[in-house]
Amino acid sequence: MPDTHRLDEMRHPEVESYLDRAETPTALIPVGTTEQHGEHLAMGTDAFIPTEICERIAEDVDALVGPPINYGASDMHAGYAGITYLTYRTLATVVHDIAYSLAEAGFTDIVFLSGHLTNDWAAKVGANQASHDLPEENYVYAFPYWDALSSEDMEEYLSFDAGWHANIGETAAVLAIDEDLVDLENTAFDAPDLPMDIENPAALLDHLLIGKGAYYRISETGVWGDPSDATAELGEDYFETITHAVAELINTFQDVRDEIYQRQRPDRAQEQWDT
Repeated sequence: MPDTHRLDEMRHPEVESYLDRAETPTALIPVGTTEQHGEHLAMGTDAFIPTEICERIAEDVDALVGPPINYGASDMHAGYAGITYLTYRTLATVVHDIAYSLAEAGFTDIVFLSGHLTNDWAAKVGANQASHDLPEENYVYAFPYWDALSSEDMEEYLSFDAGWHANIGETAAVLAIDEDLVDLENTAFDAPDLPMDIENPAALLDHLLIGKGAYYRISETGVWGDPSDATAELGEDYFETITHAVAELINTFQDVRDEIYQRQRPDRAQEQWDT
């Protein structure tokens, strides 16, 4: 086995060897964006973080890591300089096509790990469609990395207290990856004044972030939270928490699904693959 788990750094015979020996050949695909993260943080943040997570968990999950999708469903940031985004429909199609081709190549599990909230909405559509088009033995699924976190860990890194964007959690994580990607001298605090007296204030995020330029309308700084106390050490702690949770989630799903599923899937794709 080569020293890398990156699919794009491996030679074809090395990939073939992995597919032959792996019990559950798994591809991890980071799904990011190219969007603003305030004046202090690199625009590739939402791709850097899930890519780092995938590379750190590849050995524990026994997976290969595909190249990241660096453009995402981030039209809510339109208005800030340099934003590049895909429509939700396009991103869903990209996810579907990547999953389908990796399944053809011999991967049984294709996991899309998102670093951006609204990517997940599109990625789940693409994953679902791919599951319709692939045989039962293939599993395609998508989730944002924070879905694996406990509520206590979410409160510390991604929440109303910690902030939701370019905040202390994201800033610390990027510092742990490469301190040159962060300018801590230009951090700013910003937090939209949301009503907190409803049952679930976080549910407002889905409504506020739909539509072109939605986040641009919310924040002049591009930040939601206070990133000023971020450190690389905090970022390492964050990655330790995230990687354990994400690897545990993937491994658990692979371990228990055959016991949990009581019946075979309705036949949707097998005839297509048999011909």
